Amino acid sequence: MRRMTSLTPPRVLTVAGSDSGGGAGIQADLKTMLALGVHGMSVIAAVTAQNSLGVQGYWELPPEAVRAQLDSVLGDIGAQAVKTGMLASPVLVEVVAEVLSRYGAPIVVDPVGVSKHGDSLLAPEAVDTLRTRLLPVATVVTPNLWEVEQLTAVKVEDEGDLRRAADAVLALGPRWALIKGGHLPGEPVDLLTDGSAEYVFRAERHDNRHAHGTGCTLASAIASYLALGLELPEAVGKAKEYVTGAIAHGFPLGDGIGPVDHAWRRRG
Repeated sequence: MRRMTSLTPPRVLTVAGSDSGGGAGIQADLKTMLALGVHGMSVIAAVTAQNSLGVQGYWELPPEAVRAQLDSVLGDIGAQAVKTGMLASPVLVEVVAEVLSRYGAPIVVDPVGVSKHGDSLLAPEAVDTLRTRLLPVATVVTPNLWEVEQLTAVKVEDEGDLRRAADAVLALGPRWALIKGGHLPGEPVDLLTDGSAEYVFRAERHDNRHAHGTGCTLASAIASYLALGLELPEAVGKAKEYVTGAIAHGFPLGDGIGPVDHAWRRRG
């Protein structure tokens, strides 16, 4: 029996890749979780050589290592929510989907395909495995517009296309789809729907090129708020507020694109 007390915070597990530059991936996930008051745990699926200029290389972990990490954390500590990010290859997607399909916590899937710099983080042959194995077990999927096109072939050109994109994603099996429209012209707008209810989230656009880790941070924030007991629409709204502030306070690092500031509320 797990011994938890009133002092034990809600627990969130991230299954993703490691960013050696500290701005995205596992590092961004754990920073977000700490900032939002939950205990973050990690299963590392891949290791990247990465800095502010881009991804110089990545190496996936053996499937048995990923499975062992999942079994170790979930079998002893447990989690109130799980977030997945970079999974790199078909076999890793399959392992993660198999384990999580038997676990009862909400699952936030960030279908990471490329980095902020445009570097590929998912083998082309893994896209179909992501569609058929992981998305059907997801509580919510959080694709950006490029990832929507990669998963569904739907190209979003304006806000009016967001619902069509969401319906195409929902057809792959998740309970909810959050289509991130931040790359559209004008103010950022995201659409959340389960096919029936629909929620639109707007935010101020900040003139800030230092936004590395935005997608990881948003998905981790959603998972954190779900672990804290919020319903999904409210969790997405509060996560959007957090990530918008983190983008506004993004800072330069190295010679390229800097990260969002996960501790912006503390620096206040």
